[in-house]
Amino acid sequence: MTNHDEAAAVRPSALAWVSGHLEAGERIVGTEALQGGITAEMRRLTIGTRDGGTHDLVLRTFADPFFVEHAEDLLNREAGALTLLAGTGVPAPGLVAVDPAAAHCEYPSLLMTHVAGRTVLDDEGLEARVPLLARQLVAIHALRPAERPREFEAWTTADSVVPPNGADAAVWAAATEVIRKPAPPYEGRFLHRDFHPGNVLFEVPPSPAGFRITGVVDWVETSWGPTDLDVAHCSTNLALLHGPAWGPRFAEAYEEAGGVLAAAASERLYWRLLDGLAFAAAARWVARPWRDAGRSELTTRAVEERLDAYVTALMDELG
Repeated sequence: MTNHDEAAAVRPSALAWVSGHLEAGERIVGTEALQGGITAEMRRLTIGTRDGGTHDLVLRTFADPFFVEHAEDLLNREAGALTLLAGTGVPAPGLVAVDPAAAHCEYPSLLMTHVAGRTVLDDEGLEARVPLLARQLVAIHALRPAERPREFEAWTTADSVVPPNGADAAVWAAATEVIRKPAPPYEGRFLHRDFHPGNVLFEVPPSPAGFRITGVVDWVETSWGPTDLDVAHCSTNLALLHGPAWGPRFAEAYEEAGGVLAAAASERLYWRLLDGLAFAAAARWVARPWRDAGRSELTTRAVEERLDAYVTALMDELG
């Protein structure tokens, strides 16, 4: 078996577990560490078949102590989501096996099919990709599962918001007061809850006009809640990746694709700030995989400056 580097190596117990879920005559012939994961180790496994061909699987492993503590819930949630999504038309990996409590592997793990395509985080071609992202999210929100996933959880509170260094203190104080209020009423929908360009795979064409989404990955945060929250999360990511103006542009594209958001500006502002303010504590975490993917200019400081500009723009537009 060929490993591209040490990070690609599958631990012995996990190797045996994966092998036990392969078809007769199949074996692992190669492994590759995948970039972009913040919370988990991701590896692509090349599987040799009896007829001399190959196919790929993906192994998600929670090894960080903080995430190991929460892994059972996360992996059970993802396993349930992948089972639900099979046959829906939403392009997602297929579930092969899950070991949420590390009964068989060294760490909690999930094995799934590999989806072709790659993430695209460059500015070039963004105008063509945003409507595709919006249409895909509308399709996710249209799902009506027989059993609802858990209710969404907020990722920050008014008391835990700490503005980035150099941020406009008055603007951030006013924004924080917005999310101190009770959440607006909403009609619940099926949420990905972590929908953003880093979790969407594209077929990359010679020209931007030919972009096509091939897969949506990372379903561990699947929830039930307001469509505004999923839109807010993708909007914040786009604002940090490509500039503050792209946040509102994504919300517009979502509505243009048939999605429905809160009617009142105050309600839209609440959900966008509930997501956006959470990034004040997460800027360095999101910036690292973006730099690893080639966006070297997105230092923690640069991301914080864009976040400040985005929060200010939201308060100017909707506040």
